[in-house]
Amino acid sequence: MIPRARGSLRLAMTGAVIGLALIVLTPGCSLQRRKEERRIPQYGVIDLAQPRELQKVTLPPYVIEPPDELEVLVRPSALDPAQRLVTVQADGRIDLGFAGDFHVAGLTLAQAEEVIKAGLISRAERSGSKPDEPINVSVRLASTTRSKFYYIIGAVSSQGAVPLVGGETVLQAILQAGLRPNSLPEKAYLSRPQPLGHPDVVLRIDWEAIRDRGDTTTNYQILPGDRIVVPGTRDRGLIGTLFGG
Repeated sequence: MIPRARGSLRLAMTGAVIGLALIVLTPGCSLQRRKEERRIPQYGVIDLAQPRELQKVTLPPYVIEPPDELEVLVRPSALDPAQRLVTVQADGRIDLGFAGDFHVAGLTLAQAEEVIKAGLISRAERSGSKPDEPINVSVRLASTTRSKFYYIIGAVSSQGAVPLVGGETVLQAILQAGLRPNSLPEKAYLSRPQPLGHPDVVLRIDWEAIRDRGDTTTNYQILPGDRIVVPGTRDRGLIGTLFGG
């Protein structure tokens, strides 16, 4: 047999082996995946009282935490600290240079304004340099929050902590994280942290209703600290992907 004919025969045999493998492995892989899916429980309940798409709520006043970055403005200008952009340190304090240090962690922005204002008035009185004009202080976030997150966990392309801007929904979070071939978003659920001693809040996510029918019932609004879990079957790997397992 000439070399070219031998090469053609080997190629044909290789194709036949691959074809046979596809016939044999594909049904088995699909059956195994369905068995895995059935073994994964569906957690959570559907709670119509929770905020969701088309029925969102405004979040409570922002509470400052490390490592938020704040912009602090003071009037009159004679008292305006040189350090206007400050980061909340791990001990909960901000350093305004010669104007002093102030503990602001755990306070709302409005409460932080009052704490800084009271400190500046006290300092001015002690030094005998209280200004003629009333002292006013403005505190606001200098950038997107650095301390408020939600978490996306499980069989997604990008899991981890995601900064919470406000108004995000389950649909946005899952699409942003990205689904993988072994993802089971139809078994997804949202776990909401609760104070010690309170009952767990675990919300079922009806992914097919959200995706296929535009049903907003379980497209919950995400709140700070929420955990969105997307279960998945075992990663199929290269062979499973090629054979459709």
